[in-house]
Amino acid sequence: MSGLLKPLRRGVWRYLSDRDILLAALVTAIVFVGSLGLVYVAHAVRVWRLARHSPTLSPRRGTLLIFGRRLVDDRPEFDFISRLTCARDNARSGHADRVLLLGGFSGGTVSEAEAGRRWLVAEGWPDEVPLLLEQVSIDSLENLRHARELLRPTEGSDLPAVSLVTSRYHLARCMYLARRLGFDASPIGAEARLSLDRRYASRMLMEAGYLMWIDTGMRWAALIGNHRMAARIS
Repeated sequence: MSGLLKPLRRGVWRYLSDRDILLAALVTAIVFVGSLGLVYVAHAVRVWRLARHSPTLSPRRGTLLIFGRRLVDDRPEFDFISRLTCARDNARSGHADRVLLLGGFSGGTVSEAEAGRRWLVAEGWPDEVPLLLEQVSIDSLENLRHARELLRPTEGSDLPAVSLVTSRYHLARCMYLARRLGFDASPIGAEARLSLDRRYASRMLMEAGYLMWIDTGMRWAALIGNHRMAARIS
């Protein structure tokens, strides 16, 4: 039974026991029905546009944040390898002065960040570009929160501009969270181009749902003055 529940301990599913999150889900469902699905469609278009139009190379030399993925036998799986390959190409092309690998332990004996570091080193990582690790987070929001702590030199100081390297279906949610957390962020698509096969299309539709859930929850919190809920992504 514990093995079956492991996927529920990651991502948005781990928050389902939280009443604020459940209230946001209820409000999201009401908005979906009340708008005849049009609000969801708007978020789906947002996910698609970022997935379709984001570059593969950072527009500026700076810090790259690489989002991890659940490991398979302590090794990066297909989507994670795409993200790592993209980061390696950016570093080799002179588009990165440092890289922060994001991701804690997802059931194996090494963290996602450490598994990513090992893969990059084995594939020929340029020595002049430092590899930093964030190894305690287990979802995208925690990824960015801990990245903010690591990248901000002192309390109250400005954050450096960053480029977010992740799968194209995942970009819209990461950009939304990053901007709410105060990052000056640019999206970098891990794959060379958007390919809408069945697996990828289903992931994009799920991401649109996640994004609608988060955005509706934040708007609802602002409307009713629920500062506790709003503080979750700030």
